[in-house]
Amino acid sequence: MLSAVLVAAVVGGGVLVVLRRLFPQQKPAELLHYPPGSMRGKTVIITGANCGIGKALAGELFKLQARVIMACRDRARAEEAAQELRSQAGVQEERGELVIKLLDLASLRSVRSFCEEIIQEEPKIDVLVNNAGLYQCPYTKTEDGFEMQLGVNHLGHFLLTHLLLDLLKSSSPSRIVVVSSKLYKYGSINFNDLNSETKYDKAFCYSQSKLANLLFTLELSKKLEGTGVTVNALTPGIVRTNLGRHVQIPFLAKPLFNLASMAFFKSPLEGAQTPLFLASSPEVEGVSGKCFANCKEEELTPAAKDAEAAKRLWEVSCEMVGIAQ
Repeated sequence: MLSAVLVAAVVGGGVLVVLRRLFPQQKPAELLHYPPGSMRGKTVIITGANCGIGKALAGELFKLQARVIMACRDRARAEEAAQELRSQAGVQEERGELVIKLLDLASLRSVRSFCEEIIQEEPKIDVLVNNAGLYQCPYTKTEDGFEMQLGVNHLGHFLLTHLLLDLLKSSSPSRIVVVSSKLYKYGSINFNDLNSETKYDKAFCYSQSKLANLLFTLELSKKLEGTGVTVNALTPGIVRTNLGRHVQIPFLAKPLFNLASMAFFKSPLEGAQTPLFLASSPEVEGVSGKCFANCKEEELTPAAKDAEAAKRLWEVSCEMVGIAQ
């Protein structure tokens, strides 16, 4: 019994040390307050809006009277989330609209079907938030044969954005917001084995996909110059969500981990502040190709600013999802 307690203490202490090193400046975010109705008449698409940061962001934009399209792969969970957000908003004379659309980013067929529906039904898109993601899942492949984290976190959003670009351009000024992670620093783009078929390291693959988000933002910003569409990325910090559901934590260490999460992690609402800022603030009107953290521009590592790697990744991604260049 004593040895089990010691193991739990060591593991829990290790978790605290890792969290301090990865997120040394993690602190409660200042909640943003925009005038009621400031997003009235705006249509916003949020992927993965049924939980975590996406759900919190949907709730804030809904209160600001936006028309929020919750793009989710599970209709029942999305309906439940939407009902909860409506209840939280309370009775108001005016509020936005929550619309649920099915989207599975692990299926290019689903992405294409979603975009066809949006183009047919929506006259405009003011903001696209590429938020949904997977974190350190066991090795699996998407419907189209891509490593799951790269497929969902990068390639699914890559195709989604591409197919909606014409509508975003015709809706300009419009915005694209890409949710990355500070863990991008621990990745690189393995062009020789993007699907990790030779070797699978779930932590590396997550970091690779988040670096891909930043390189995508860099290259897309160049292609969008002069169109009235901006694209910016963000790193939300570490947030208390179910994103880490695939991470195995020893049973005895869970209480310490939960305590650490309360001490170091942001709430979903706090995590949603930077994407809310990028989606709605007049301060970033016309700003493009940047990355933000805590609503301020963040300096990226050289790997995330590598123009050649960004261009190559764009070309490879087009080939993988079947886009003619």
